[in-house]
Amino acid sequence: MAIEDRIREIEEEIKKTPYNKATSHHVGKLKAKLSKLKEDSLARSSSGSKGRGFNIKKSGDSTVVLLGFPSVGKSTILNQLTNAESKTGAYEFTTLDIVPGIMEYRGAKIQILDIPGIITGASKGKGRGREILSAARNADLILMVLDVFNPQHMNVIIDELRNIGIRPNESVPDVTVKPKKMGGLKVASTVELTKIDERTIRSILTEYGIHSADVLIRGDVTMDQFVDSMDSSCCYIPMLLIINKIDLADPDYIAEIKSKLPDALFIAADQGLNTEELKDDIFDALKLIRVYLKPQGRKTDMKDPLIIRKGSTVGDVAGRLHREFVRNFRHAKIWGNSVKFPGQKVGLDHVLDDEDILRIILKK
Repeated sequence: MAIEDRIREIEEEIKKTPYNKATSHHVGKLKAKLSKLKEDSLARSSSGSKGRGFNIKKSGDSTVVLLGFPSVGKSTILNQLTNAESKTGAYEFTTLDIVPGIMEYRGAKIQILDIPGIITGASKGKGRGREILSAARNADLILMVLDVFNPQHMNVIIDELRNIGIRPNESVPDVTVKPKKMGGLKVASTVELTKIDERTIRSILTEYGIHSADVLIRGDVTMDQFVDSMDSSCCYIPMLLIINKIDLADPDYIAEIKSKLPDALFIAADQGLNTEELKDDIFDALKLIRVYLKPQGRKTDMKDPLIIRKGSTVGDVAGRLHREFVRNFRHAKIWGNSVKFPGQKVGLDHVLDDEDILRIILKK
């Protein structure tokens, strides 16, 4: 039986099985089987896909993908955000390949990719859907773009993403499984597990061929999250929801959609309405910060900041500048919000903040 047929068969069995305490271990086993099959299917499609794939070289400080159904205005958004010139038109499938552009904002160069529109069933290969969706796997951020008159497409797109192992706006489950040669399964958790029991955990691990292991769970994970923790193909990517073409809808209708999707940003790309707010949201969602470098004996370069991830340390910056900077590091001086006073001396493990000024002093 083909993998896709087996996947459909297990999906149907899961739907038909009433979920309760008595059946949870069986459902867990089915979901583990399903996860393994999808992982295998994804690996096969990526290694032996027919036809031309979408290969884009990442550039800039981060990469963002515009994802949505055809004709939702992704190309117009790309043109508003970047220097790209993506074709636009009031008909479906205007973009037949990936069109890249660079958004220069707050000193950062952010790559924006306009990928072809997806359709229902994309994760199963319809309309080159697997190739299109897989382009999002390497992104640092997904911008899901919906037409204001079709907000229901959000759940369809999320399902398609989940089917190829993308977990938008989810955190990596804090689950550690250390297989052993003998001794059976030992399950420990730092909190009370209310959404999964030990019998279900054992059923899932048995499906993966693990009969002896030390399992440590930090957090009240669900069955799906535990299964995901065993799936190496899962990737966790932040996502912003964009509702476009609000200039075509009346205020009462827009108010209704806003009440249902309070976290979405509502824009009219054709009019440039709220596109500056979108740039802000993209920068913040990527968790980028700016650090200005002050070389010894010279003025601070306030025009060209170093763009790094929030949570980065002086050591991260030193290593990025030159490996000798870490080896010969003496101390650093910081001016900014991350220190108590201007010019404070810090070490390699000091965490930097946005718009800090950094001077690295090396051993002579």
